[in-house]
Amino acid sequence: MSLINDLQWRYATKKMNGQPVPQEKVDYILKAAWLAPSSSGLQPFEIIVITNKELLEKVKPIAFGQSQITDASHLLVFAAWDNYTEERINGVFERNNKERSLPDSATNDYRNMLLKNYLVRSAEENFTHAAKQSYISFAAAIIAAAEQKVDATPMEGFNAAALDKLLNLKERGLRSVTLLPLGYRDAANDWLVNMKKVRTPIEDFIITLN
Repeated sequence: MSLINDLQWRYATKKMNGQPVPQEKVDYILKAAWLAPSSSGLQPFEIIVITNKELLEKVKPIAFGQSQITDASHLLVFAAWDNYTEERINGVFERNNKERSLPDSATNDYRNMLLKNYLVRSAEENFTHAAKQSYISFAAAIIAAAEQKVDATPMEGFNAAALDKLLNLKERGLRSVTLLPLGYRDAANDWLVNMKKVRTPIEDFIITLN
């Protein structure tokens, strides 16, 4: 039940106290995000870790002034591929085959199927698909943070185009999707800290078909 207890403990922290998170805890959270599953194992996203205070001050107005941006220890930016390309897909398969000591031809059928299905779609469709994959990793990071008793605030409230420009993400073929500040709660000043956790009643949330 420890995972359930960790999830019961966590909440979307509204006020952080600026205390630094030990690097080994951040590394643990990032590794959990890295190990998360993704469609066809493509991992079509990257995580940008920001600790530079001057840069965080520039991010804050882009995130509509949310104080967690600058009060956090680390800010994780989940950024998805702006498109699936032949080069990107081939690169993943070439790396996987090399790591597994397989000939490139071993995965040709599956690789060609993906190329056929992805390359005919619009860049926006492919970005949407890649962004969905980043959310799986995002969730893993949130859960790992709770396990480490590190507070985290899932954020979609920011101007993605402005953040992409600030971080030069277009040049990397990326578009920002979500933000995750990591830090520690300021219990004396966070209005949400002692609120009861409320969810849809579990009997309404889960549908069982026998």
